[in-house]
Amino acid sequence: MVATGSLSSKNPDSASELLDHGFHPESLLNDFDYWDYVVPEPNLNQVIFEETTCQSLVKMLENCLSKSKQTKLGCSKVLVPEKLTQRIAQDVLRLSSTEPCGLRGCVMHVNMEVENVCIKLDKIVCDSSVVPTFELTLVFKQENCSWTSFRDFFFSRGRFSSSLRRTLILSSGFRLVKKKLYSLIGTTVIEEC
Repeated sequence: MVATGSLSSKNPDSASELLDHGFHPESLLNDFDYWDYVVPEPNLNQVIFEETTCQSLVKMLENCLSKSKQTKLGCSKVLVPEKLTQRIAQDVLRLSSTEPCGLRGCVMHVNMEVENVCIKLDKIVCDSSVVPTFELTLVFKQENCSWTSFRDFFFSRGRFSSSLRRTLILSSGFRLVKKKLYSLIGTTVIEEC
């Protein structure tokens, strides 16, 4: 039924006109009851927990990149696209949601693909008290910008020559591979983002 402005709410005849056209107030109540069962209310505690967990994962990934920049990547700066670690953390949470232990059963191998070479950066164990049920392999990718190579060529000559002066720029794309450890099927999921 579509309500129009032709009916006056002050007119007692308008109520009978609605009833004549098939409107029954109890049907309105039944419609609301139906939506109570179809659309569950969001659990605020779960939403807060997921946001906190997501932020914790973001910090772990940022710490991993920070620790690796001088030791394994040989650069002074790593530039990360805005919201990249946030997107990765959300994908990790999504992939772990179908696992028996959730994120607690995850071991994540963090790698960096630089000029078609994969460098191992770190291994993150989400909860060491839980036996891992699945592994995630995260591969960050280097941005393919020709101007950074050109700039590094000039700065490598002269007084700026230092291997730690290089800036590594990450691409907004990444690869996330999920491998179930205790599955008869041995499912592997590869996501290229």
